Amino acid sequence: MPGEEGAGPSEVVSQPLLSDEEKAGRLAQLTELLDMVRPIIQQDGGDLVLVSADVETGVVELQLQGACSSCAISSSTLQAGVERILRDRLEWVTEVIGSVDEDIDWEESAALGRGAYVPRW
Repeated sequence: MPGEEGAGPSEVVSQPLLSDEEKAGRLAQLTELLDMVRPIIQQDGGDLVLVSADVETGVVELQLQGACSSCAISSSTLQAGVERILRDRLEWVTEVIGSVDEDIDWEESAALGRGAYVPRW
């Protein structure tokens, strides 16, 4: 009704966007940290790949590959290990989404002796 307070359009409060330089800095921080974590996973015959990173919202998507994709504790590795490290060291990381690469070469993984599932048929 005319004359009522608050009858106007609602105001949208927007957060300031990051500059290209700030975005590049965050991506560089993430890449550097992942490069420090990857050798630990590679020791077990796997790998960790950055799928995507939204440096403004803080959502990072990673994928475990190789022997790690068949490991029974792969989700724990991502959640309790990698996510914890990223969130502890990069204050802007809000969420880590993890997946595993289902397309692995079982024989190659078994040949590495890394405890990968080996079908017995």
